[in-house]
Amino acid sequence: METPQKPGGTGQMFLPPPIAKLEDTGLSQLWLQDLALKVLYFEGYLSGVRIAESMALPFTGIVDQILEALKREKLVEVKASQGLGEGTYQYAITGAGVLKAREAMERSQYAGPAPVPIEVYNDAIRRQSRGRMVVTSRAMRQILSQLVLSETTFQRLGPALNSGTSIFLYGPPGNGKTSVARAFGNLILSQSMYIPYALYLDGLVVKLYDSVNHQLANEPDATPRGTGSLRTSSRRDPRWVKIRRPFIMVGGELTLEGLDLVFDDTHRFYEAPFQLKANGGILLVDDFGRQQVRPRDLLNRWIVPLENRVDFMTLHTGRKLEVPFDVLIVFSTNLPPKDLVDEAFMRRLRHKIEIGDPSYEEYREIFKRVAQQKGVEYSDQGLAYLLQEWYIKRNRKMRASHPRDLCDQVIDIARYLATDPVMSKELLERAAQSYFVEL
Repeated sequence: METPQKPGGTGQMFLPPPIAKLEDTGLSQLWLQDLALKVLYFEGYLSGVRIAESMALPFTGIVDQILEALKREKLVEVKASQGLGEGTYQYAITGAGVLKAREAMERSQYAGPAPVPIEVYNDAIRRQSRGRMVVTSRAMRQILSQLVLSETTFQRLGPALNSGTSIFLYGPPGNGKTSVARAFGNLILSQSMYIPYALYLDGLVVKLYDSVNHQLANEPDATPRGTGSLRTSSRRDPRWVKIRRPFIMVGGELTLEGLDLVFDDTHRFYEAPFQLKANGGILLVDDFGRQQVRPRDLLNRWIVPLENRVDFMTLHTGRKLEVPFDVLIVFSTNLPPKDLVDEAFMRRLRHKIEIGDPSYEEYREIFKRVAQQKGVEYSDQGLAYLLQEWYIKRNRKMRASHPRDLCDQVIDIARYLATDPVMSKELLERAAQSYFVEL
């Protein structure tokens, strides 16, 4: 039985098994031959080892057989040798190979690492399920140590994170909802998992690994693609990459189309949607309610995944693709919940947590921390003046982000006046005048 993942640990329960022969890839030899031809078509002269590296496959037992078959069909030829062994042979595509490559590119122009069959990926995600992660109260205090939150709010965040399903964070702007979600992300980023570079389904390829949204994790015996070496092939399948568990944030740009497989009509392969790239980690939907799609339509799209932990995506052929939905979705909004969804939809969101305005004591603690971090001399008298003149008299709500912004204003003004940044009445007055706007 697998043991629970410990916060901050690697939580590694899965290692892609090594592959030694063509059958181990789950792909047909003809499909891999087309891939090798496309690699040569785009790259020109390449050694056998470099072709293997581009395809993310071992040379011995797999790529050498593919190249041998292509040579027999006079689709590639050996131009030179730069050392001992077939791996050092320099291969070039022939005229017949160019025609064959162009024919293959009419079906798909994908020419990257060999994909992994979708069934293998699904099994790997289930085995690496993030749901086994357990966070204790002590760990939560470390995770959120940089934030000042009420004890009530704090005690609700831990169970929500452990649920691994969905969290709805709401409340006025500027009180740390995004910061809380990012703190969750920092926790899971300390853990690692394996994902394939791409997925394979019925001859179609879905690009999964994304260098923008995925962070590589250290792997002692690994050599990055692009160095001409495949040292990991003897220990594991090189079609997989070790990453930190993903934390992906989307905002107003999110659309319903962006939650399904995106087919590139020009290049003829798919790009994985956000929630598929976030599998095993966290997907933060920031500013929920301000997307181009209605909140109700967005939640309708996720009803089945949230309840059954399985997602269905549609290929351009009309076929449905089933994948595990091992994602903690965090919705963060400044809008009143009643303006976004009704009770039936809210019921499907497991944890609803309000991040409210800070109390006077919490506001003072935030100001002290921020002033120390930014090198502003703190003053209780200055803070009392600020609260009286700019909050109490004007009936203004306190926000957790105000101390940071006001300290930045103080620093800007102090630099202009060639004086030290201190929380004096004069500097705070000028800072507040240039920061607050009556709405």
